[in-house]
Amino acid sequence: MRRRPDVATRIGAFMRARLRRRIFWWFGATIVLTLIVAGATMHLLGQGSGAWHREVERARNLLAHTFERTWERPEERDAFARMIAQDLDANVTLRDANAAALLVVGQPCERAFLATPVRARGAVVGEVLVCPARERPHTGLRTVVAFAVAGLVLWGISGRIARRLAHPFDRLATIAGELGRGELGARRALPRCQDEDAEIVARVLEEMAARIEKQLADQRELLAAVSHEIRTPLSRVRLLTELGREGADAQKTFDEIDREVVEIDALVSELLASARLEFAALKAIDVDAVDAARRALERAGVDAAALDAGEAPEPLTVRADPTLLSRALSNLLDNAARHAGGVDRLRVVDLDDRVRFEVLDRGPGIPAGEEEKIFEAFHRSGRDDARDKPSLGLGLSLVRRIAEAHGGAVRAASREGGGASVAIELPRSIG
Repeated sequence: MRRRPDVATRIGAFMRARLRRRIFWWFGATIVLTLIVAGATMHLLGQGSGAWHREVERARNLLAHTFERTWERPEERDAFARMIAQDLDANVTLRDANAAALLVVGQPCERAFLATPVRARGAVVGEVLVCPARERPHTGLRTVVAFAVAGLVLWGISGRIARRLAHPFDRLATIAGELGRGELGARRALPRCQDEDAEIVARVLEEMAARIEKQLADQRELLAAVSHEIRTPLSRVRLLTELGREGADAQKTFDEIDREVVEIDALVSELLASARLEFAALKAIDVDAVDAARRALERAGVDAAALDAGEAPEPLTVRADPTLLSRALSNLLDNAARHAGGVDRLRVVDLDDRVRFEVLDRGPGIPAGEEEKIFEAFHRSGRDDARDKPSLGLGLSLVRRIAEAHGGAVRAASREGGGASVAIELPRSIG
C-alpha cells in the first residue's frame, strides 16, 4: 500500500511549486511590460514621430516640382515616371485634371503612399500617384507577430530560469521538512548554494539543527545520569524503611532517610534550575549581594563567620534572579564541601560594574589545566577521591550557565599555600 505524504510534505511541495510559479509569472509580467515599452518607444521614434511625416512631405514636394517642369513635355514626363517606378520598385499613375489616366506604369494605383497634385500657371493640371509594386504585409501586424514570438521564447526561457532559481530553496524546504519531523541528521545533506540568500538560509538551518541535536543529546545524557543517580538514594530509602519495620533504631533510621531526601531534593532542584535556564524563565531583580551570601551559608550549614564582605558598600546589589542566584551559591558551597575539604571563606567583592561571589576552600587546589574543565557538565576533577560523596557533575556546570544567563562569568584558580578559589561574577545593579 502506497504511503500518503504527511501534511508537512504536502505543504512543502505546495510552497515549492508556489515559489516557482511566482518567479515564472513575475518573469512573464516583466517580459510583457518590456515588450510594451519597446513597442511604444519604436512607435514614438518611427511612424509616430514628426520625422516620418517630414520625409514624406519632402518626397511629395520633390515629385510635384519635378513634374511641374516636365508636365507639358509628355516624353520627358513619361520617362521621369518610368524612372521613378524602376528606382522605387513601385507603380506610378499619372492623371490629368479630370482624373483621366495619362500614363500607368505597372498596375493602376488604388492606394498610393505618395500622391501629389501638379500645378501649372496657378491651376491644377494633373496628379501623380505612387504605390507599391507588390502587396506587402502590414507593418503593424508583422511587428506584433515578431514581438509575440520573442515574448513566447523569452517566457519559455524564464520557466527554466525560475526552476533553476527555485531549486536550492526546494532542497532547503525538503530538508526543513525532514528536520521538522525530527530527522536532525538531514542537516548534513544541506546544499552549498551559490545564491547568497539561499546559502544564508542553509547555514541558519544547519546551526539550528546542530543546536537542537546537541540539546537533545545533553538532555538524554542528563536524564540517563539522573535516573542512575536518583535510583541510589531511593534504594537506600527503601532499605531504611525495611529496617525501620524490623525494629531498628527509629531515630537513626529517620536521620538517614532525611539525608537521602535532602540528596534527592538537591538533585531535583538542579534539574528545575536547569529547566528554568532552558526556557529563559529569568526574573531578574535587585538582590542584596551580602544578604544572599549570608543566606547561602546558613542553608549550607556553614558558620556565618566564614562570610567576608570586606568594605562593601551598603547595600551592594546585583541584578539577578533570586532563585537562580541562590542555586549558584549553594552549588559553589556544596562543591567545596564535597570535593575540597570544606568551605574556608565566602568572599563578596565589589568590582565596580560587577560583584564577585568567591568561595575559598581547604582542598588540594585545582590540577593544572582543569581551571575551565571543572565547569563542564559531568566532569569529575582529578582532585576527587574515593571519599567524596557521589556527584552527578552538574553543580559547577549549572553555576556557569546561571552566570552566562545573567551576562556574568565564572572563574577558578588554585591559591598559594593550598586550596582553591571558585567564583561567579554577576553584573551590579545600576542606580
